[in-house]
Amino acid sequence: MQLKFIFLFFLMATTFASCQQGAKKSSESENLAVQVAGLDFPATVQPIEKTEEEWKSELTDQEFYVLRKAGTEYAFSGDLWDNKKEGVYTCRGCQLPLFSSATKYRSGTGWPSFYEPIKDAYIGEDVDYKIGYKRTEVHCARCDGHLGHVFPDGPQPTGLRYCINSVSLDFVANEAEEEEEMEKP
Repeated sequence: MQLKFIFLFFLMATTFASCQQGAKKSSESENLAVQVAGLDFPATVQPIEKTEEEWKSELTDQEFYVLRKAGTEYAFSGDLWDNKKEGVYTCRGCQLPLFSSATKYRSGTGWPSFYEPIKDAYIGEDVDYKIGYKRTEVHCARCDGHLGHVFPDGPQPTGLRYCINSVSLDFVANEAEEEEEMEKP
């Protein structure tokens, strides 16, 4: 009887230790950087809070209007809607990586469109009724900058269309893409 008790106790202790170690590994892996296009980005999102004056001093008038006041640039007017280079699209307000060129597609709307973010946790969502009907607004999870909207009419595999203002984004080209550009006469 005593031997069974010792064996049972040993089995429970081993199982508990294994679970703790698994939880620790899971927690550690969540804190590892996300690597996209050869670039390392943070795996966690620490919120950035700045005053309106700080944002105004760091952003152009158009960037401030879109990112901080939830404005929209005119269709086909942004510098990234027709970008075909390979790389990563980051938040113009805080440089958090938001979308990969691998998930960008031509939607015909005049804004950069993506079917999936790099990491779901990098994108926040709110309900928006600004033009009279319900839409899902998307914003940067780190700086709360307005990006655009997401619609359920995108391509597979997600069926989503993240319709994003170019002025809300910066583009970081893949290293190979940058080298090709430098080699051109």
